[in-house]
Amino acid sequence: MIDLNTTVTVAIAAAAIGLLFALYQRSFVLAQDEGTERMQQIAAAIQRGAQAFLSREYRAVAILVIIVTIALVILSQVPGSGMSILTAVAFVFGALASGLSGYIGMYIAVRANVRTAQAASQSLNQGLRVAFASGTVMSTMVVSLALLGISLLFIVFVNQLGDAAQAASALAGFGFGGTSIAIFARVGGGIYTKAADVGADLVGKTEAGIPEDDPRNPATIADNVGDNVGDVAGMGSDLFESYASSIIAAISLATLTGAFVGEGLVAAQVFPILVASAGLIVSIIASFLVKTEEGADQERLLGSIRTGIYSASVMIGIVVIVLGLSLPFGDMNVGIIIATLSGLIGGVLIGYFTEYFTADTYGPTKALSASAEGGAGIVVIRGLALGMMSTLAPVIVVVVVTLLATSQAGLYGVAVAAVGMLSTLGITLATDAYGPVADNAGGIAEMSDLPEEVRDRTDALDSLGNTTAATGKGFAIGSAAMTITALTAGGSSALGAAAEPAKLLLNPQFVTGLFIGGLLPYVFSALTMVAVGDAAQQIVEEVRRQFREIKGIMEGEQEPDYERCVAISTDSAIRQMLLPGIIAVGVPVGMALLAVIGKGNVIGEFVAPISLVGVLLGSLVSAFMLAVMMANAGGAWDNAKKNIEAGNYGGKGSDAHKAAVVGDTVGDPFKDTSGPSLNILLKLLAIVSLVIAPLIGSAFPASADLIDPDSPPAVEQTTDESSESSGG
Repeated sequence: MIDLNTTVTVAIAAAAIGLLFALYQRSFVLAQDEGTERMQQIAAAIQRGAQAFLSREYRAVAILVIIVTIALVILSQVPGSGMSILTAVAFVFGALASGLSGYIGMYIAVRANVRTAQAASQSLNQGLRVAFASGTVMSTMVVSLALLGISLLFIVFVNQLGDAAQAASALAGFGFGGTSIAIFARVGGGIYTKAADVGADLVGKTEAGIPEDDPRNPATIADNVGDNVGDVAGMGSDLFESYASSIIAAISLATLTGAFVGEGLVAAQVFPILVASAGLIVSIIASFLVKTEEGADQERLLGSIRTGIYSASVMIGIVVIVLGLSLPFGDMNVGIIIATLSGLIGGVLIGYFTEYFTADTYGPTKALSASAEGGAGIVVIRGLALGMMSTLAPVIVVVVVTLLATSQAGLYGVAVAAVGMLSTLGITLATDAYGPVADNAGGIAEMSDLPEEVRDRTDALDSLGNTTAATGKGFAIGSAAMTITALTAGGSSALGAAAEPAKLLLNPQFVTGLFIGGLLPYVFSALTMVAVGDAAQQIVEEVRRQFREIKGIMEGEQEPDYERCVAISTDSAIRQMLLPGIIAVGVPVGMALLAVIGKGNVIGEFVAPISLVGVLLGSLVSAFMLAVMMANAGGAWDNAKKNIEAGNYGGKGSDAHKAAVVGDTVGDPFKDTSGPSLNILLKLLAIVSLVIAPLIGSAFPASADLIDPDSPPAVEQTTDESSESSGG
């Protein structure tokens, strides 16, 4: 019989292997040739810009971390709050681990870009190898640090508190810390990258008629910096939080549902940690299978990535079956296996459907490219329609996985399905982090005037990166939806807020929460879109000023002031990332405080703990579909433009190309700012609710009070029965 101590030992060993592999890959990348002096100068400018942004961002976030830590410590000292000071400890460790993951990922990415460009001068496979190796550095760091932090903190908390349920509740602080970093990394990085990108495209391509990544464009360095701070550091922090929260939700629900006792309870607690540990190892093995050959087209390049992901999925599937049959789950062994595998398969399917709607090798994006001949308006209309239609498959997948997992293993099944979906994060995140490196490599090749053969190879790698980035965003959104479902179940269980569905729908406090939750993603998206627009406008004005006032830029006789555009993007992103982050944290905390303050008075007529459950469910439904639509529409617009630039429908400079550039400009904040940021909004709402659940639960000890203060005691009995039935 495996116990918690043995499991933690296994997790530490797996994390150690992951960290050693990350160091090995880092050494491999840094040992590669950096190319010509001109290439090194460009790469150094990108490194300085990325470092400047991340330093300022982390200084701003550090203030928030200190404030929240103090608040958690104070709440833990309030008599009867039900909160432990260990939640604050976990919060600090989660924030540090998430921030470190993003920093290391960006550090290696801004050094791998120039080496990838130089490697592409040797062969396509060598370029792929260097870029993908840099992606594995971040992916294995994210998984290793999350796994190490969760397993160590959990066993320490169990020993300190003497109760697994309280330890799991305190462990939610680790996820909260990760989300606190992720919200600003995603939003701030997204604003930066798209402000620079949109500004560079609007003036450079549309007005000046110069190609992308042209060294004459003053915003081109800021554009390349943005790829790293948004899609590397931001994505790393985002998926760190999803990964950690899925494991935390599974551990929490193992104790909260009441479905497991004795050895079965221990098995339910260690199962997600063991699956995550095995997932890290198989991802490392599968990463060695990613390779290609000279002259490979997009389908064969995609095939090389799929080989790695599918191989890891098969290997972890076998491990899940072995673990499920070996651990003492009683009559739930098969159900837990099915639930976990459904999440694993669901993640693969979401990735495939995202690829189908965004890759220019498939019908939807090809049709979008063709529509560009009708003008920019048609491109925008068709792109929006494509994004809306693309929500169908992911929603069906998540619904089927949720229903199947719940039918097999109750609420715990939903949590382990999320763990299964994220179990191969060690390789799926690598395919996503690879994209910005390849994009930067193409930019460096263009600005350094490398031979056309090298540019063709970097273009092929960049095009692959666009598809893997879109697929990664789809995977991130789908896994976030599963994680939020599990966290919401955990928060509701901790609140004792289960009730008959019909009773909930007739409860005005719950319905109020639903509408507020449904509204939040739209307000959040509007704020981030406006932020990108405002920052991009400043970039546009600066680029126009330099073209007008600095003589010789267009002739290539005078170098633009790149640093000025970098500074503008940095200032705008740091300034405008705060309000969305405050809203995301403030809404659940504010509603919880109103519910506690309003108990027994007129405020309680409008806001109750059940309102918070409504907010979580309303935001989940609204944000999931909005995020999928935005990410896929933006990805399709981007690849439709690339398809035309490859020589189709008139090629570069044609009217169709100009129309596609407009679509891509609209899609930039869709796919890289607002859409991905909704993942963090959802997870932050859910994890904050789980963290403060003990406080609310202590104020409302009976589940009946959460629904209706005058309801009969029968509701509490129904809650107990539903918990037992959901356990299997």
